[in-house]
Amino acid sequence: MPFLKKLVADLKHIKNQKFQQSGCTSLNLYVMDESRFGLLSVQRRCLTAKGIKPVIPYQHRFKNFYLFGAYSPINGDHFTLELPYCNTDCFQEYLNGLSVHHPEAFKLLILDNGAFHKAKRLIIPPNIGLLFLPPYSPELNPAEMIWRYIKDRMANKIYDGLEKLSDKIAIIIQNLTPQIVLSITGWNLYKQCAL
Repeated sequence: MPFLKKLVADLKHIKNQKFQQSGCTSLNLYVMDESRFGLLSVQRRCLTAKGIKPVIPYQHRFKNFYLFGAYSPINGDHFTLELPYCNTDCFQEYLNGLSVHHPEAFKLLILDNGAFHKAKRLIIPPNIGLLFLPPYSPELNPAEMIWRYIKDRMANKIYDGLEKLSDKIAIIIQNLTPQIVLSITGWNLYKQCAL
């Protein structure tokens, strides 16, 4: 797989260059992504008696916010932040927050090719390195499955406002243990690259 060979080479390069210069004492790999969460109902299947059509609550409202999250397929560590938009300024704020989360650790983020991930005005903190997935390959990012996990736990419900939705998601994230993160993101593809 060309991506895996390139990933291993890129990891070695970053480990021998940016990590050595960062002054960090440890190195961890994270998969990173963003997702929109809003008041538009998330619908999932549900069980009913045979011949009975399920009735699922639904609302058609478009207020939303975004979650930015990085999840380690190596040790299950994670850092998630709720932000109002999905743009360069919010990504910069996320990177700044991630930088102070375990400041002694160099964080290597694997993420997609979103335009704001590559904006020229971004200031990448010295303890963070970015590695980009091949274009149009969300199937290589297990962070996508974290969003599925969260949305499954808030599905088939109506939330009165963004604050109540945010509270529900905060509880789900607080209960996101390293074991759960590893069970979702701990793909062999990334474990083979363990630093």
